[in-house]
Amino acid sequence: MLRAYLLRGSNVAAATVTRHNAPLHTTAVLSVESARKRQARLTRQKNIAKREELQQKAAATRPHVVLGTVSGDDATWASCDLARVLVRPDELARSAPSQDVHIAAAGADVHVPPSLAFGIREREQRMLFAHLPLLSADMSTRREMNGMQGVQVEDMAAHHERELAAGVAQANAVARLVDLRNANAAGVAFENRRRVIAAFSEPGKPDDTGRTEVQAALLTLQIRNLWTHLSGFKRDVANRRNLRRLVHQRAKILKYLKRTNRDRYERVLERLGLAPGAVEGELVV
Repeated sequence: MLRAYLLRGSNVAAATVTRHNAPLHTTAVLSVESARKRQARLTRQKNIAKREELQQKAAATRPHVVLGTVSGDDATWASCDLARVLVRPDELARSAPSQDVHIAAAGADVHVPPSLAFGIREREQRMLFAHLPLLSADMSTRREMNGMQGVQVEDMAAHHERELAAGVAQANAVARLVDLRNANAAGVAFENRRRVIAAFSEPGKPDDTGRTEVQAALLTLQIRNLWTHLSGFKRDVANRRNLRRLVHQRAKILKYLKRTNRDRYERVLERLGLAPGAVEGELVV
């Protein structure tokens, strides 16, 4: 009986020692922790993907800070007033038709090119190609009559016709000289600036270079020319810095106009083909 008691006590002690020395079961705890971390990682990835999608949508609708239009929206620029007044490529084509000025007294035409350089406008054009040949022939005939006494009327008429023909020839020579197609890049740029100033000046004040609209238009023209240059020469750091300066200068001028006259501000944005987001807020060029 004592032996049975001792054997039972030893079994109980062995079971107690075995129970206390058994390893902890952490499989359930680890699986819960890993699931939580995996869920957090998936949530973080989903948020990052959603943020990138929103940024891409915002970038697709955000206007270009330099060009002022949304990417792919070329129609806004093509239909604005600034784009319409600039020299078009078809004006510089050799196949562009001339504008003939008929001089009835001489029975001949002066072939005026489609676009003229050196700032020649309609008033100067009429003077050079319509009136000057006639005035030159009349003055030459009068000098001839005053210098020679007893000259026959037939001789004076023939002299006048020769002078008219010479005047028409000289007018055609002048027309070829002032043809914009013979100008270099500086000549075309001068003509573009002249047209922009004339188009954006106040009707009662032509050539008003101090007007806010004129300054914004000239800056936009310069910005677009620089952007075209930098698209081909990406390592031109100096002009890239100049581009940033011009963009911020244009924004400063337009913000001043927005504070002083909101109607003129909205009108000039439309005429320049600029979206409000291209000149408002923080500009990153």
